[in-house]
Formats: sequence, C-alpha cells, structure tokens
Amino acid sequence: MGSAIEKVRNEVRTMLRERGLRATSSRIGVLEVLHEKKSPMTHEQVMEQLPGGVHDKASVWRILSDLADSGLLRRMDLGDRVWRYELIDTCRAVTDDHSHFLCVDCGAVSCLPPLEIRASHGELPKALLGARFQVRATGTCSACIAG
Repeated sequence: MGSAIEKVRNEVRTMLRERGLRATSSRIGVLEVLHEKKSPMTHEQVMEQLPGGVHDKASVWRILSDLADSGLLRRMDLGDRVWRYELIDTCRAVTDDHSHFLCVDCGAVSCLPPLEIRASHGELPKALLGARFQVRATGTCSACIAG
C-alpha cells in the first residue's frame, strides 16, 4: 500500500489524464497543494506552498488558468478582486457550486455548507425559481475575533 502522498499524486495524475492534460510535475505539484488546503487559494498562497525556486510565478499562473479552463479547478472572485482557485471536489462534503465565507481582516476563505435561500415573507419571485445561487458571506473570522 502506498503512502498518502502517493495516493494523492495518483489521483491527480488520473484527473489530469481524464481531461487530456499531461501529468507534468508542475501541474501535479499545484494540484497537490490545492488538494491539501481544501479551500480556495490565491496564486500567492499556492506559490508559498510550492518548493522554493522550482516554480516561477508566470508558469503557476498559466497552470492555474489551464486547470480552471479544463474544469479541474473552480476560479472565483469573492468580491475583493483577487482570483482564488479551488480543486473541484476538494470540499468533498459540500456540493460543487457551494458558497464561501471571506474574512475581511485576514483574507481567509472557508467553504460553507449547503445553504437554503427562501423569502422571509411570501414566495421567491418566479424569475428566481430554479436559479443557481452562490452566496458570498463576509465578516470577521473566529480567529481574528479571538486574536
């Protein structure tokens, strides 16, 4: 039986090949970082987790863009004009198009559980029936409140 990291590498290699992408060491490294974090990460946060001197910023930007275009990553702007990337299926207990909480103090992002949207009085307008919602909640995280 292989180690946990080998299982992750095999999983991401399979994910890449299923989308017709080469399983390069750089792509595998980026996917491993996103797999371990289990929440959306900025380009800078991904760079901080990669081995120093091995990956340049432009290459990581291209990798993130290619992986998002291929459907392996979700690319999102949570209202602060910063792109974040999340491995699709990394928040395994949450549906694909789930909502997020952004701490306005430290910038931490957390995945939220499935939310229910309903009108407090009356019914939702017909235009919203069947619509897909993605809620972005902002505030101060518990770590910043305690800190």
